[in-house]
Amino acid sequence: MHSSAIFLIEFGAIILGLGLLGRLAGRLQFSPIPLYLLAGLAFGEGGLLPLGASEEFVAIGAEIGVILLLLMLGLEYTASDLVSNLKTQYPAGLVDMALNALPGAALALLMGWGPVAAVVLAGVTWISSSGVIAKVLGDLGRLGNRETPVILSILVLEDLAMAVYLPIITALLAGVSLAAGSVTLAIALGVAGLVLFVAVRFGRVISRFVSSEDPEKLLLVVLGLTLLVAGLAQQLQVSAAVGAFLVGIALSGEVAEGTHNLLAPLRDLFAAVFFVFFGLHTDPESIPPVILPALALAVVTALTKIATGYWAARRAGVSPKGRWRAGGTLVARGEFSIVIAGLAVTAGVEPELGPLATAYVLVLVILGPLTARYTEPIALRLAGRGAATPVPAPKPKEEALEPVDPGQHT
Repeated sequence: MHSSAIFLIEFGAIILGLGLLGRLAGRLQFSPIPLYLLAGLAFGEGGLLPLGASEEFVAIGAEIGVILLLLMLGLEYTASDLVSNLKTQYPAGLVDMALNALPGAALALLMGWGPVAAVVLAGVTWISSSGVIAKVLGDLGRLGNRETPVILSILVLEDLAMAVYLPIITALLAGVSLAAGSVTLAIALGVAGLVLFVAVRFGRVISRFVSSEDPEKLLLVVLGLTLLVAGLAQQLQVSAAVGAFLVGIALSGEVAEGTHNLLAPLRDLFAAVFFVFFGLHTDPESIPPVILPALALAVVTALTKIATGYWAARRAGVSPKGRWRAGGTLVARGEFSIVIAGLAVTAGVEPELGPLATAYVLVLVILGPLTARYTEPIALRLAGRGAATPVPAPKPKEEALEPVDPGQHT
């Protein structure tokens, strides 16, 4: 009974604190994500007042938060939109990998950590945070913007690439044979392809299956289906986020609209828990020794992500404002980067890799909402200063002296 009371007190305090921080961020017209992360940092391992009783529940809530964020993103677009975007944006995915994975690999090699650590750190710097970006797009009201499909296409390409990358890195860390690693990779690719095929081909059937005029039944069926597919995908070495996103893609029409309205409050609750959980598992004492290389890597890969988004949006015919917004939105790293670094730490690859990755992600997950909001106005202001101000041509004297007809209407 005593532990139950402590759990209720701790979890209640977390939710209340998140509500107050969210209210403060709203008054400041600022994304609440950095405040959620700093709160988790203050009350996590090595923080001011570590929490204990509610930690396991918060971990589960954080995982549900990522799943709901990706489900809601999927609801914004149809299966045909996804396929067409993937067909047109795959070059952007290749540019994204080249620009953002190479800096991480180069730093690992420069620090003498070896090729396996280089592959790990390449993944940490490559993958943007779908969870953070989904939250930022919602907070800034940009889900309907012209550049948003480009952003989502890059995120989906990254998540699908993780279906290939994670089995490879797991095999490298475990030192398994090439044959065993190939089997794991084949299973992961097969599952991801099957889920995508079902979402595209049988989306209308799935929508009819979950459709209900009763909000309670609709909520239970959609939430249960999403968690089930996400869990099965993760069990088969595919990202749970990919599974949740594809469930959202499969739903369309009135079902998608009704689901969006019902799940929006749950998404906001569990998404906030996810960001707090990330901070809870960051020990502040492990950050100072690696802060300089982490900051340098963060600056470089923030610029490469902005370049990636700008190039992809320009290729899609988006206006200059939208290009800068797309680039700034992609800067944040988060859940996948931590998962990748955690695998390496568990395998004992390099003692400093974990703290460096944590510091790097913490910097960019705080910086990401800021770049999403301010990259466009800063870039346009700098471009305006650099441009020459055209001198207006003087009007001809005849035009200036021409009498105006009082009966003429303009």
